Amino acid sequence: MTFMIEKMTERHWGGVRAVYLEGLATGDASFETDAPEWELFDASHLPRCRLVALEGANVAGWAALSPVSRRKVYAGVAEVSVYVGASFRGRGLGRALLSALVAGSEAAGVWTLQAGVFPENVASVELHLACGFREVGRRERIGRAEGGRWRDTLLLERRSDTAGVY
Repeated sequence: MTFMIEKMTERHWGGVRAVYLEGLATGDASFETDAPEWELFDASHLPRCRLVALEGANVAGWAALSPVSRRKVYAGVAEVSVYVGASFRGRGLGRALLSALVAGSEAAGVWTLQAGVFPENVASVELHLACGFREVGRRERIGRAEGGRWRDTLLLERRSDTAGVY
């Protein structure tokens, strides 16, 4: 079956949350340990550029942007989240979602996308690099995960050529 990518709405939330929880269960997707309720997710992500990938009526994956700052000077900078359901991984869905998110972000005037990725999440690092991100640096012991384990993240960044910044 082919995937359809469309704008995420509240009606997708049950499936989006389930995919998010699958990612969190790996221990290498985020410092978060639980998915929020819709209202918190909605408030913390930009209204534009929220996508779901559907296989039939099932949410197979999702991607969204979060603001990095409320300061006006950073209005065109956003953080990327991309999650693919466990049974859909390895089928090109992450790349399709991230590519669509990049295109949508550029159309919305976003000039920089960034992602903080655990180095152990090799598939996510490779996905971002394949979609035009570059490694800016490694943030050593940037956060303490549940259980007290210090974690590093790689800071990945993608600059738009079409958002009119340069």
